[in-house]
Amino acid sequence: MTYKKMQTQVVVIGSGPAGYSSAFRCADLGLSTVLVERYENLGGVCLNVGCIPSKSLLHISKVVKDAKSLSDTGVQFLEPIVNLEKVREWKNKIINNLNIGIKSMAEKRNIKIIVGTAKFLSVNSIFVEGNKESVILDFENIVLAVGSSPKRLSYVPSNDPRVWDSTSALSISNIPEKLLVIGSGIIGLEMATFYSSFGAKVDVLDNSMYLLPHLDRDIVDSFYKIASKSFNIFLNSEISKIESNKVGFLVSKIVNQNIKEVKLYNAILVSVGRVPNLDSLEIEKVGLNVNSHGFLEVDDQLRTGIPNIYAIGDITGQPMLAHKGIHQGRIAAEIISGKNHYFNPYAIPCILYTDPEVAWIGITEQEAIKKDIKYESAVFPWNALGKAISSNCSNGMTKLIFDSNTKKIIGGSVIGSNAGELLGEIGLAIEMGCDAEDIELTIHAHPTLYESIGLSAQIFQGTVTDLINSKK
Repeated sequence: MTYKKMQTQVVVIGSGPAGYSSAFRCADLGLSTVLVERYENLGGVCLNVGCIPSKSLLHISKVVKDAKSLSDTGVQFLEPIVNLEKVREWKNKIINNLNIGIKSMAEKRNIKIIVGTAKFLSVNSIFVEGNKESVILDFENIVLAVGSSPKRLSYVPSNDPRVWDSTSALSISNIPEKLLVIGSGIIGLEMATFYSSFGAKVDVLDNSMYLLPHLDRDIVDSFYKIASKSFNIFLNSEISKIESNKVGFLVSKIVNQNIKEVKLYNAILVSVGRVPNLDSLEIEKVGLNVNSHGFLEVDDQLRTGIPNIYAIGDITGQPMLAHKGIHQGRIAAEIISGKNHYFNPYAIPCILYTDPEVAWIGITEQEAIKKDIKYESAVFPWNALGKAISSNCSNGMTKLIFDSNTKKIIGGSVIGSNAGELLGEIGLAIEMGCDAEDIELTIHAHPTLYESIGLSAQIFQGTVTDLINSKK
């Protein structure tokens, strides 16, 4: 059988945020570029079945919750009437518009798009099997950006439409009366937030001893106190048996290692992490190997063990975040073009888009203790923040971590409304090596939520006037 043959300077496998960012930057730098994607729509998991649809639904969730909370102010709304079909149409319209935008940008850059599944033939050649045509593609450099897929659990029934992963949960086929979420990570907590706001009774179960174990306890305790009003969280717990019936699933749980409970759920969402999509590439043919966690290891220029093969995004390991992949994609393109650039960020921001939001970047208190860094934390509670009080979101806090010796900011966490947006100043301050005085002497607008960053720096400096000054 004969196949179409093509040549290009760069081929990018995968059109998620990491992949299309890399391909676009390659084209802008004058490199002939081919983008290979297994699905018809560009954008990968993030755009089609991940970040964008989930944040669209969480936006609705927040509006519903905010409307209800206004009853204390004397303003009341009728109970919301949810038309799931229209919600799906609205969500899909957002996705479609962004799909069109990405495809248009690729076409304007003269990037060739091939729809199909790629596998290696050699270190300079791949075979792309597509529905319409198959291609042997020779290249000088290749960027692997194939993303990840949800992990599965062997003890959870398979081939049952009532068992969801993140993709099926975001299709919002129905709102179950009772939903079990297995896994208390970011995706699990975000979906618990959405479905509980739409009326589902949600239980989140995890075998971990701690909720969000990588974060400081004061932040987590504050989140738990608020979130547990909307859904139940069971930690240090496991499932001993699942039986399916016409109504749903009878789930036998062991809670806190000793309380046995059997409960009926109409749907189960499995959200226990993600695994890299490397199997179909046949990377062993070119001598690429994964590490003990199943990821490809790269150097600070995103090169694998083979100089012309680059890897970016989820397949390079934690944190598995779109913005990390986007940044890696741009850096890889610039290195391929001959620029002497490196992927070496001081910190990568993380955001939990629940209500309230939780956002963090850099060194936490726990990490500082483990790494024997002499530090000091400064926390400004939002119940002393004018904007938060007047906006009915005073149950948040802003926490900054400073190096005790250098006085430089090394980390920060925020919990509260729009926490993710507040993280920008903290991230920039860490990257620029700002000390507490730099932040303190920067005039922050009043009243705002980001004002809490400047006030936290004032607490560290001992100059705060909005609270009792403990360093007076």
